Amino acid sequence: MKTLKKQGGFTLVEIAIVLVIVGLLLAGVLKGQELIESSRAKNLGKDMDAIAAGMISYTDRFKRTPGDDGPIGTLTARGGAWATVTAAGNNDGILTITQANTFAAGGETVGFFQHLKAAGFITGNPADAGVAALPRSAYNGLISVGPGVTGMTGISVCASQIPGKAARALDTMLDDGVTNSGNFRATLGAVGANTAPGVAVLAATGYIDTNIYTVCKTM
Repeated sequence: MKTLKKQGGFTLVEIAIVLVIVGLLLAGVLKGQELIESSRAKNLGKDMDAIAAGMISYTDRFKRTPGDDGPIGTLTARGGAWATVTAAGNNDGILTITQANTFAAGGETVGFFQHLKAAGFITGNPADAGVAALPRSAYNGLISVGPGVTGMTGISVCASQIPGKAARALDTMLDDGVTNSGNFRATLGAVGANTAPGVAVLAATGYIDTNIYTVCKTM
């Protein structure tokens, strides 16, 4: 007589249990990624607000505008971290920065960040010059200041290389959620490029998740 061997394998119940576990793990991973993205957007919003607050505090303390403050001798004479500052403005009361040089470290951009760092209002090395003087965001883009998106008034703080989801979240959190209105506006950018702010994206288009934006908020 032949002896029948019991065939090994998984039962339907065991397979179902495994699939449930895999599903729970995938859901946890996706939820974790969502929380990380939300945290990055909130951190950028805080960084932008910190720069705006730093400008107000600087003006209150020195009665001058960071970046426009000068001449250089007046700055370095303050001692301490000020001794490493290399950029100064003409002290005419106007922060001279154009849209084109917002992320190109032109005009009084470098001085703006050197002065805030030297005064202790934002973190960083006051000796950093050129593009290196500009803070980086959690999205590996640059943060800078300037006139902002076309149609905005006053000085704005801007950030480049922002994914569509994050741009939408920031606009909703800080303003009205519309790309071309209010105190927070967006310009269409490109992957890996620090696109200067320009004409706002049409409101009818809205934010698209797969797009990259330069966003600006009035200070």
